[in-house]
Amino acid sequence: MVRVPDSTVTPRHRWIVGAAIVLLALNLRAMVASLGVVLPQVRHDLGMSPTVAGVLTTLPVLCFAVVGFTSGGLVRRLGLHKSTVLLLVVVAAGLVARALVEHPALFLAATAVSLAGAAVGNVILPPLAKVHFPDRIGLISALYGAALMGGATLASVTTVPIAEGLGGWRPALAAFAVLAAVTVLPWLTLLRHDVHAGPNQGAHLPVRALARSPLAWAMVVCFGVQSAGAYTQFGWYPEILTDGGVGAHEAGVMLGVMSGVGIPLTLALPWLLVRTGDRPVLPVCFGLLTAAGWVGVLLAPASAPLLWSVLLGLGGGAFTWVLAMIGKRTRTPAATTALSLATQGLGYLLAGLGPFGVGALHDATGSWTVPLIALIASTAVLTASGVVISRPRMLEDTLGPPASR
Repeated sequence: MVRVPDSTVTPRHRWIVGAAIVLLALNLRAMVASLGVVLPQVRHDLGMSPTVAGVLTTLPVLCFAVVGFTSGGLVRRLGLHKSTVLLLVVVAAGLVARALVEHPALFLAATAVSLAGAAVGNVILPPLAKVHFPDRIGLISALYGAALMGGATLASVTTVPIAEGLGGWRPALAAFAVLAAVTVLPWLTLLRHDVHAGPNQGAHLPVRALARSPLAWAMVVCFGVQSAGAYTQFGWYPEILTDGGVGAHEAGVMLGVMSGVGIPLTLALPWLLVRTGDRPVLPVCFGLLTAAGWVGVLLAPASAPLLWSVLLGLGGGAFTWVLAMIGKRTRTPAATTALSLATQGLGYLLAGLGPFGVGALHDATGSWTVPLIALIASTAVLTASGVVISRPRMLEDTLGPPASR
C-alpha cells in the first residue's frame, strides 16, 4: 500500500494540490485532440503520406504503453512532485518543437516527446490521489477523469479558431504549451513537500501472475478496444466528417462535443455503479451506443453529426468504467496495482491497432467504409469483454493457489 510520507503537504495546502492535479490532467490529452482537428493541414504542409499519418495517430497509445509501463523507477527516484514538474516541461518542449519543424520525421519525434511526458502523467495521477487524498480517492479520481476529457474537449473546440486567428496550425498547436507552463506554477510551490511514493510501491504481485486470469484478459481487451476507438476518434474523426461533407470548423466542434459528453458521465459513474451493481448494464449500453454512433457516421455523416458525436461520447464512458472496475474487482493494493499495469500497459499496445489500422484501411481502399465497418464490429468485442468483467468475482480468486503463480 502507498504510505502517506512525512514530506507530504500540510492540510492547508490540499486545495492547491487538488487544483494542481486537475490542471495536470487537463494537459494529458490536449496534444492528441488538438492535432486531430488540424491533421489534414499538417499532412498537406509537411507532405505527410496517409501511412505516416497513421503512425502519427498511433503514437499516443504506443507512448502511453511503453513509457508509462517503464516510468515507475524514475518516479520513485525523483518523487511525485519533481516528476510532475519534469513531465510538464517535457510536454511543453515537445509541443513547441513540433510547431517549428518542417519534416514529417521530426514532427513525429517532437510529438513523441510531448506524449512521453503525458505518459508519465498517466502513471502519476493515481498515486497523487492516493497520497494526498486517501479519504477522497473517489472524488479526486472523478475530478481528474473529467479533467482528462475536459482537456481533450478544450483542445478540440479551440484549435481551429486559434489557427484561424493566429495564421495556421503551427501557433495553434504550440498554444497548448502555455497550458503546460501555467500548470507548472503550482507544482513548483510543492517541490519542498515532495513525495517519494512510486506507482508500484508495495506491489508484490507480479504482472505475469495474471496471465491465466480470464478476468485480467477481459480487462485488457475491453480497455484496449475502447482505447483503440477513442484514439481513432482523436486522430481521424474530424477528417472522416469533413470527407463526408461536414465543415472543418464544425468537425472540430463535433470532436469537442464527443469528448465533452463524457465529462458529466464520468462524474456520475460512482452513482451509476451503485445503481447497476454487478449486472452488465453499463458495458452493454456502452457497446450499443458506440455502435449506433459509428453506424450513423457510416450512413449519413453530414445529416446529424451532433447526434453521432453524442452517441460516441456516451459510449466512450467505457474508458472510465474499466478503470473503476480495476479497483472494484481486486481486494488488495498489490492486486490493484498489478491489474492496472497489465490493463493499461497491454491495453494501450492493443489500442495502437485502432488508429493505425483505420489509416491503413483508408489508404488501401480509398474510402472510410471498410474502416467504419471494422469499428462497428469492434463494439461486439467491447461488449463481450465488458460482460465478463461485470461478473461478481475478484481477481485474486482467478489466479489459482500461490504455489502455481
